Amino acid sequence: MEYRFMGRTGLKVSQLCMGAQTFGWGADQATAHSLADHFVEAGGNFFDTSNIYNEGRSETMLGSWLKSRANRSQLVIASKVFFPAGPGPNDTGLTRKHIYEQIHASLRRLQTDYLDLYQMHCWDASTPLEETLRTLDDLVRAGKVRYIGASNYTPGQLMQAIMLSQMQGWVRFDCLQPEYSLLVRSTEWELLPMCRAQGIGLIAWSPLAGGWLTGKYRRDQPPPPESRVGRADRWDDLPEQRESEQTWQIVDALLEISQSLGKTPAQVALNWLLQQPGVTAPIMGARTLAQLEDNLGSVGWALSADELTRLDAASRIPLPSPYNFIARYTRQRDGG
Repeated sequence: MEYRFMGRTGLKVSQLCMGAQTFGWGADQATAHSLADHFVEAGGNFFDTSNIYNEGRSETMLGSWLKSRANRSQLVIASKVFFPAGPGPNDTGLTRKHIYEQIHASLRRLQTDYLDLYQMHCWDASTPLEETLRTLDDLVRAGKVRYIGASNYTPGQLMQAIMLSQMQGWVRFDCLQPEYSLLVRSTEWELLPMCRAQGIGLIAWSPLAGGWLTGKYRRDQPPPPESRVGRADRWDDLPEQRESEQTWQIVDALLEISQSLGKTPAQVALNWLLQQPGVTAPIMGARTLAQLEDNLGSVGWALSADELTRLDAASRIPLPSPYNFIARYTRQRDGG
């Protein structure tokens, strides 16, 4: 396992991040602890969870495992806040009240004195940005949080937060967690270039697109009954439905490349993401040790230029205006 700097910071994290969303859903405590042990044994040091994953059980299971380890300082633990954590009107959002209550709840469940990375799980249009950022600055100064980050922000929202923090002398976001995969490449339009330019680390959620990039779904075949799609009453009613001709083109390319390399489609999809400039780490989840072992097989090798080009061609989406106009006429340096 290699280690990468998280953006402009001096913090080094493993090139794969262990997502703990399955802890308490699909993985009981014993399994969750085995997954965490195996990940660390493989060289991983980066874990991501959230205060609302499985009603807090994810943090609780990760915390019970974390308490048993003597080397807390060698691990990078990240969590998030925003979504409803209770029935009350103030149990959601990025207000000073909600953030303060939830950071303490997360620290209790995780059985640790601090978070290495605290992320805003979604943009909050109802809370002044100044309130959110000042609260985060206070948490860093109090030693409860080391670094702060954002998730599910637009480019304009992210830049607004960066500029406001710089103007006020507050700590600023050093990490962004967007959705990014071969099936979701709009991150490349502005967010990825902005992160590179601003020295912001990027950790991608859903790098396997909810299982669509694992090879479990095939053209003209019903989905496996135990799969996320297969468990639905109707395949085409799922909110995360991603089936399209382009999806099958990507799956076909993944299958052919993986077979030629002796790799799995998931390993190829994760390796593609690892080779995108500016990506710090994909966040990969697992319910079983076999799934984790498969994901770990995405490191230690690299796709060739031809293979990267083929995957890029299969997954490229047409640029909307004004991105298409700019791409056609803007000046480029170094033949970029």
